[in-house]
Parts: sequence; structure tokens; C-alpha cells
Amino acid sequence: MSFERSVFINCPFDPKYVELLRPILFCVLDLGFEPRIALERFDSAETRIEKIVELILACRYAIHDLSRLKSTRRNEISRLNMPFELGIDYGCRRFKGSPWDDKRILILERENFRYQAALSDLSGSDIASHKDDAATASKVVRNWLAQDLGSTTPGPTAIWSRFVDCMSDNFDALTARGYSTADIESQPVGELLVAMREWIVVHPL
Repeated sequence: MSFERSVFINCPFDPKYVELLRPILFCVLDLGFEPRIALERFDSAETRIEKIVELILACRYAIHDLSRLKSTRRNEISRLNMPFELGIDYGCRRFKGSPWDDKRILILERENFRYQAALSDLSGSDIASHKDDAATASKVVRNWLAQDLGSTTPGPTAIWSRFVDCMSDNFDALTARGYSTADIESQPVGELLVAMREWIVVHPL
């Protein structure tokens, strides 16, 4: 996979976040990039941190979602994996040298400026808010990647419409293969990426 076209995605893996992750993955693919994510493969013999470092080194682009920084239930511990991996990625860009010094990083949050209470060192950085909305997340990622693609890049509404069509076709195909609705909702990311790639080949921009 090309370093120049690879996008590392560092995000929560809880069931609710799947609603945002799927359109983000599709948007990246539809614009001709390759999403890389820890869930792309499952190997119990592989340590998670080594996999993360490998992915960071393999990608010029990175999306880091910090929207799960704050605990939501009493006695729940805040989740620090996402800011930890952002720190590794920033360190790679800052200290690794060429070609990693040309890395592009997009930091996502649910609300504007909320991150400053937990990561004040990021004050002054450009942070994008997705408001926990799938279409907004797709739009933010599209607009970020479009900076390097030029004026002919399809608009956010076009990308979102194609995502909806892709997921509808995927639902029908999986149902025909004996998947239940619950099975489809928990479809492994690696399997979903294959389906998205195949759909995009048949329905090119």
C-alpha cells in the first residue's frame, strides 16, 4: 500500500461509534485513499501497540478522534488510547524525518473546544467537530482530504449519497447470504472494507 495514499484512522471501537466510522471509511476509499485501522486484521499473536506503530509509519495521513475523552458513567475511567496514539503520530511527524515530516493530521472531536479541558497543549491547533453526526463526519473528512485533491473533488453531499447507496446494497447482499440484521450491524471492519472497495469499483465516481 502506498504511503502517500494511506490514511491511519485512530478512533473509538464502541458500537455507537460504528455509525461514524463507516462513512469515514467509505469517504476515504471513495476519494482514492486507503484507510488503515487496527481492526483491519485480527491476530491474537500480534500486540496492539506494535500494530498501531506499524500503521502510523505506513501512513502519510491520519485521523484521530478524541470524542471519547470524557467518561460518561459514574466510576467510568476516561479512555486514553486515542490521545496516546495521536502523541505517537505527532512524535513521528516531529522527530522521524523524511517522509514522515510531511504527515497530515486531522483531529476530530464531538464539540468545538471541549478537548482543551483535557489536552490544553493542543490549544491553537485546528480541531474539527463532527457533533456525533455521521453525515457531518463524512463531510469533515472529505473537506480535509480535498485540500490535496483539487477543485474536481466530488462534493460532500455526493459522497454521502454514495455511502448510503453502498450500505443499502451491502445490506441486501448480506441478507441474501443469510445474515441477520444483528449480523450486519456487527460486520467486521475488514469484511466491510472489502465490500466497500468492490462497490466503488462497480460504481466509480
